Amino acid sequence: MTVPQHRPWRGVLVATALPLTDHLAVDHARFADHCTWLVENGCDGVVPNGSLGEYQVLTPEERAKVVEIAVSALGGDRVMPGVSAYGAAEARRWAEQARDAGCASVLLLPPNAYRADERSVLAHYAEVAKAGLPVVAYNNPIDTKVDLVPELLAKLHGEGFIQGVKEFSGDPRRAYRIAELAPELDLLIGADDVLLELAVAGAKGWVAGYPNALPRASVRLYRAAVAGDLDTALSLYRQLHPLLRWDSRVEFVQAIKLSMDAVGRYGGPVRPPRVPLLPEHEAAVRAATEKAVAAGLA
Repeated sequence: MTVPQHRPWRGVLVATALPLTDHLAVDHARFADHCTWLVENGCDGVVPNGSLGEYQVLTPEERAKVVEIAVSALGGDRVMPGVSAYGAAEARRWAEQARDAGCASVLLLPPNAYRADERSVLAHYAEVAKAGLPVVAYNNPIDTKVDLVPELLAKLHGEGFIQGVKEFSGDPRRAYRIAELAPELDLLIGADDVLLELAVAGAKGWVAGYPNALPRASVRLYRAAVAGDLDTALSLYRQLHPLLRWDSRVEFVQAIKLSMDAVGRYGGPVRPPRVPLLPEHEAAVRAATEKAVAAGLA
């Protein structure tokens, strides 16, 4: 596959939370507004249909419409949708939908209906790459139980199946091993609470959660970190870290939507089967968000 000279997966790409109405329908107008607002506040693009976008509980029609709305709002070069599915055939269909909608790249988990072995992972990415768009792998061994270790990522990149990886293992040491084995593979920060560690290790981008609520502060933090301005980066990181460190992805969706509401960006409810935050966690999110707002980070 020919890799575009401009790599649209670089920079701060927001894993967009999906605004829902009180009746749990997708709020199309608010989602379009949210995408535009993120870019106006310094973000480079969006990643719809990830876990923060609740893709698992969307109908096929809703999932396709979310991509179309984002492309209409921002242009396809700024949209890297998640195309993950239980198997390669379905994931390839979502990659083709993204391609036909005008997107320039896609984000893909390994097969996650079972604990896939190396052969299955290679076949999965080979199939989705046939859609013709550059693929960024998403390594999330916490949720999928399939670990895209640096050696496997190097094989996937060497075969031309992937051009980058969203690294969500939480282990910053992997950045250096990936750089040794596949120096042309773009490392993207996947977990917000190791942003600084991976940025200084050479990350080329950040698939980010908390810019949904605090885009300007988040972008400033990322830009300072990759530029080596540690005085600025450390100060911001210390202030934001109470919001960034969520162990549970289920809670992370809730926490971000709660923070969005706290700064006046309506996130709306979440769809089942996600459960509400525990009262003590909700109080912690509100307090941390209010502190960030008071510090001028909103």
